[in-house]
Amino acid sequence: MITPASIQEVMSRVDIVDVIGQFMRLKKRGANYIGNCPFHNEKTPSFNVSPAKGIFKCFGCGKAGDALTFIQEHEKLTYPEAIRWLADYYKITLEETERTPEQQQQQMAGEALRILNEFAAGYFHDTLLTSEEGQMIGLSYFKQRGFRKEIIERFRLGYNSERGDVFYRHAMASGYSGEVLEKAGLAKDRNGIWHDVYRGRVIFPIQSMTGRVLGFGARILKSNDRAPKYINTPENELYVKSKVLYGMYQSRQAISKLDECLLVEGYTDVISLHQGGVENVVASSGTSLTEDQLRLIAQLTKNLTILYDGDAAGIKAALRGLDMALSQSFNVQLVLLPDGEDPDSFVQKSGAKRFHEYVAEHKQDVISFRLQVGMAEAGADPVRRSKLVNEVAESISRINKTEDFALQGHYIRLAAQRLEVEEAGLVNLVNKYIRDRIETEQRQARRSQGVDHGPAMPDPAVIPTDAGEPATDMVATSEEEQEWHLIRVMIEHGKLPYEGYDNVLHLIEERVEPGLIASDTVRQLFTEHMEHARSTGSQWDVQYYLRHNDEVVRNRMASLLHYVPEISEKWGERYGMDKTPEQQIGVNDVDSTLSYFELKKILYIQGQLIDKLNSEKDPLKQQVLMERFMKLRAAERDILKRHETVVFKALKYHR
Repeated sequence: MITPASIQEVMSRVDIVDVIGQFMRLKKRGANYIGNCPFHNEKTPSFNVSPAKGIFKCFGCGKAGDALTFIQEHEKLTYPEAIRWLADYYKITLEETERTPEQQQQQMAGEALRILNEFAAGYFHDTLLTSEEGQMIGLSYFKQRGFRKEIIERFRLGYNSERGDVFYRHAMASGYSGEVLEKAGLAKDRNGIWHDVYRGRVIFPIQSMTGRVLGFGARILKSNDRAPKYINTPENELYVKSKVLYGMYQSRQAISKLDECLLVEGYTDVISLHQGGVENVVASSGTSLTEDQLRLIAQLTKNLTILYDGDAAGIKAALRGLDMALSQSFNVQLVLLPDGEDPDSFVQKSGAKRFHEYVAEHKQDVISFRLQVGMAEAGADPVRRSKLVNEVAESISRINKTEDFALQGHYIRLAAQRLEVEEAGLVNLVNKYIRDRIETEQRQARRSQGVDHGPAMPDPAVIPTDAGEPATDMVATSEEEQEWHLIRVMIEHGKLPYEGYDNVLHLIEERVEPGLIASDTVRQLFTEHMEHARSTGSQWDVQYYLRHNDEVVRNRMASLLHYVPEISEKWGERYGMDKTPEQQIGVNDVDSTLSYFELKKILYIQGQLIDKLNSEKDPLKQQVLMERFMKLRAAERDILKRHETVVFKALKYHR
């Protein structure tokens, strides 16, 4: 187990902008940073990073947390694995206590594939560099391709012996089970006889954006008609082919820096381009582009240049997946290399400088590319030309009309001219594809939701003030949300001085009764925070809650700590202009939150009085109860007037 002191050392070194910046492109906006969220598809950035608070929040999908949470979510790591990743990133040596056999077994079960993949990558790499067979066969192949030692090490290239079960026996002797080896695609059981899957092949480890080995690609070196040239890891919990891009780990910084991603087909294309000085390149490993792969690229750039061979198969491959990229607002360019060339051979033959020149000279946008390829193929055939018109119209319809209206119009005019069709007719065809797609998406949404319940009813929990004025000081949210805001106020403002009190926390302790907090979780946090402050004289800070052992608490607080309360226009008049805007916000935030609980207490007592009035028979006692009730009504109106806000119908019936 990692010691608490080591965890504290790691977290004290973390720079959240630095960590998240390894996985996505961030732009500074004021005191914070923004970017396109890596956890859901979006075209307008809603992912916000606060370096001052050390937290992130996506206002689109709701994901929130600190750097550790981000690593866990993005890389699907456990808490200890994420701590180890950060420790490795910041070159911190972790102290760990000795684990019990049960803890070791549990860790092995949960991390078996990750541990095995790392073990296998090291074994294959060592076999390539140190064994006689690896040097004679595997290393000779890579040297023939022109790969230097540093490139071989950068991509952790490897080799597995031709002998049938060498790796299997070594892995079993190291404590790995046959079941896990088979699940990882490294060994196979045939009629009780185990053998290596990658025997006699050079190995290409496939890594995540953080460098974790997810799986392997393996190329056979001897001609064998019965064996495929390349084989890959079968899909499992770690390796999903549609969600990975080869070379992303080695290329991510160059892609972000140059704000462009080059996409090629094969492993060796990526490696050769890196060796030639072109480092902003990844490979789709022969598959069509997928949404998940595009999402990976979008974390770093929206400029995508696709490089393909100039043969017929390469042209068809280039056309697949492009509409998807257009719909996600990518700036897609295409480059077809000369016939008989691929990126690997081209850069080897011509060098990096000529490669860059050729790419710059031959870039084409998607629509122009479709028109060029389609017109050459269709010729004068009216049926093929009609099909091409529809294909081009569908591609244009993928362009976001709201964000890229001028671009869509430009392509419509260009296509109409090149295809010799009426522009108005092409506009109608483009709009038809847009309508058809929207209707299909709506049908799918209704189908996934089951029965269509019709339009949402207005929220009955919120009622306006007598004057019907909109909220200013206090935001109308659910009762639970208001209670969570109390914890946020304690964290953000608890240590601040407050007139008549040592600090805001003492004010809160006096004004808020824990019994009126409906949420069990919030009540427990409130009580624990107060007890800790009383016993130690200090208060828990943001980091305590962001590292809380309850995931619900971590996510809630990370989300709430991005909250920026609104300032009432009358606040300056009420308090004068001697306070800074930040102080105004703090005082306003505390006062409005406490007023909510004041109001809740008043309404609670009102409910009790109404119960007593309904059962009381004595007229004199009824009068006393009514007077108390009216005083409480006056206090209620005073709070509403003071805040010009809304109240919650739910509170009216709280007993």
